[in-house]
Amino acid sequence: MMKSLSGTWCLVLGASSGIGRQICLGLAREGVHVAGVHFDTAARQDEVAELVTRLRDFDVRAEFFNANAASRETRTRVVAALCQLTGRTGIHLLVHSLAFGSLVPFLPRDGWDKTLSSRQLEMTTDVMAHSLVYWTQDLHAAGLLRPGAKVFAMTSAGVGQALPSYGAVSAAKAALESHVRQLACELAPHRVAVNALRAGVTVTPALQLIPEHAGYVARAAENNPHGRLTQPEDVAEAVALLARTDSSWITGNTIGVDGGEFHAAAGAWGPSPSWPCGS
Repeated sequence: MMKSLSGTWCLVLGASSGIGRQICLGLAREGVHVAGVHFDTAARQDEVAELVTRLRDFDVRAEFFNANAASRETRTRVVAALCQLTGRTGIHLLVHSLAFGSLVPFLPRDGWDKTLSSRQLEMTTDVMAHSLVYWTQDLHAAGLLRPGAKVFAMTSAGVGQALPSYGAVSAAKAALESHVRQLACELAPHRVAVNALRAGVTVTPALQLIPEHAGYVARAAENNPHGRLTQPEDVAEAVALLARTDSSWITGNTIGVDGGEFHAAAGAWGPSPSWPCGS
């Protein structure tokens, strides 16, 4: 049965920009109180403050924490704050939208000054994959993931594609999807659903950091049957739709939110968006 989200709480990791930012706005429109974790320099504080003001304009509470979401200390502080904010009634949504990783090739390559180090690989996987497990563990231990709660992790089609700079992130996203499946099974007895959302190519600050992004975006636009790229609003709408139930029966999946882009790219709609490794 579909339910109102008004008065519930969400926790969004990676809340200040891109898809995470739009999910915050979309949920606030539904009456959801927003706790957001972001990691920004002082130069972006005015922009983040404006976002918090916009959220509160929807007559919801909005509490943001400027801290490293991959840090144990951050988890401890935010989980404690959520116990106070929610009155221990729990959060209805955890959204993992962390996009921070190393974008360099594994091996020497023309045009690249550096190759991937073990520290960079471990950091990328820890932030973009393992942190989902740690946040879920701590929220569950605190009793904040009640029956009907939803956990969403943002993945990408890059899991199955090769780009010169994307190897570490691709590995992290593959680990993330594996963690989603495992958490879904372990949280099933608690009636908590866990799914990965595979957004189509979406122009965000994180995407624009990928050195090859211009060509990748152009090919995705050609392939998408809708004739346009995915927008952050498309993903926010999907999160709100999937959250309007207490059922935990849709769980353990990677759900495409891409207008058919993923399947069209492998078919006859246009050229594959995969970046040729030998180029």
